[in-house]
Amino acid sequence: MTHTPEYVPPAVWTFDKENGGAFASVNRPTAGPRFERALERGEHPLQLYSLGTANGIKITMMLEELLALGISDAEYDAWLIDINEGDQFGSGFTALNPNSKVPALIDYSIDPPVRIFESGAILLYLAEKFGRFLPTDSARRMECLSWVFWLVGSAPYYGGGFGHFYYWAPVKLEYPIDRYTMEVKRQLDVLERQLTDRTYILGDDYTIADMSIFPWYGGLVLNWGKDVSEFLSLHEYPHVRLWAERIAARPAVQRGRRVNRIFNFPGGIRERHHSADLDS
Repeated sequence: MTHTPEYVPPAVWTFDKENGGAFASVNRPTAGPRFERALERGEHPLQLYSLGTANGIKITMMLEELLALGISDAEYDAWLIDINEGDQFGSGFTALNPNSKVPALIDYSIDPPVRIFESGAILLYLAEKFGRFLPTDSARRMECLSWVFWLVGSAPYYGGGFGHFYYWAPVKLEYPIDRYTMEVKRQLDVLERQLTDRTYILGDDYTIADMSIFPWYGGLVLNWGKDVSEFLSLHEYPHVRLWAERIAARPAVQRGRRVNRIFNFPGGIRERHHSADLDS
């Protein structure tokens, strides 16, 4: 391994807004609103504020799966929060999610309305509200939730770790790329072993565990983002790929993947307010 000149941390860290890299213009070491903007509200009880990122896709997948089962109460409005433009720092959104991350959801079918942020919490809320995609048996339920929380703890190593230093960092540094590559491959190996003799994460049942993990690691092996198949030797995880292909073929997943998409994505729509928005 080659070494760059050693960085000596100062006695007190200070924020340098010119540090470069992706999102340098919006990242700051402070929370809270930066401007006044109320959240828009549509006609459905479920109001989603999101973007078609891996975390956003989890929720639109779930909602479209519920609608595919004929659960009309899962109809929803999906409003775009463009994180590249700093929409997440508007006063309305920070009141909904003090952490200023997408997605966030309000359920107006309950008085007072229920406000939820963090994608894992939203999946759990919807699963419990509609009684779908979460086992009721205690042991199976906890197995499912263990995998949901596994993703919550693991995905930052892929996105904020490997993804940042491999794709977005203003300079390429060997040590952090090696460190996070090793961890992402270890996580893929965890999934490969789990899926060796299973259709889905829990076995035959498709659950919020799959919905939580798929947009991150399914998208990775399917090359939904940057193609790192050679760098990460993704051929070493055939069962993860089969699982990902199986989920990607679901019509509800294909619909959910199109919602709040502002990137170069065929069929993507900025906002979704009726099922017909996805039918054209």
